[in-house]
Amino acid sequence: MPQEQQGTRERQRTDIREPHRYKVIIYNDDFTPMEFVVKILMEVFFKSHAEAESLMLRVHHSDKAVVGIYTYDIAVSKVQKATRMARDEGFPLRLGYEPDGMSD
Repeated sequence: MPQEQQGTRERQRTDIREPHRYKVIIYNDDFTPMEFVVKILMEVFFKSHAEAESLMLRVHHSDKAVVGIYTYDIAVSKVQKATRMARDEGFPLRLGYEPDGMSD
């Protein structure tokens, strides 16, 4: 008795998209020393000393600045690491993340 084979056809997904991106924002405060902000920007966000100083001054004069654009997991991780470093030193430095409108 011949046995019928049922073919299973797998469907390939062709709508692969880039992951959504998030802007990491650092906010100005009157208590965190500028040198510490530069340290965070260099150690957590891998900015050069010149770029870190420039960003720190932008935050100081504009109340906030985007320090990088990352995938969600990396943005969250960097915000948590920088916030933890600030709290360990007793500083109220605030960072956040929001969807980057350019990623759509």
